[in-house]
Amino acid sequence: MRAAYDRKARKRPVNLTLNEDLVARARETTDNLSNVVETLLADFLAREDERRAAEASAVREAVAAWNSFADRRGSFADEHSTL
Repeated sequence: MRAAYDRKARKRPVNLTLNEDLVARARETTDNLSNVVETLLADFLAREDERRAAEASAVREAVAAWNSFADRRGSFADEHSTL
């Protein structure tokens, strides 16, 4: 699977505010906390992209269903239109 970001992009320091107990426990588990956070952030963004794509697809399907209904039955507003 292709990465959704440039893995070779320059790295830069950022400030994060994290629970100090959580950081201490994470440092006991890994010697590269930055890599762990970067991986988790990339996974989060990939899931978020998938969620948004699914939501957009659901909206398109709903619009298509509504348009199909309106083509077959007409609009509810047709009987109330004053034009």
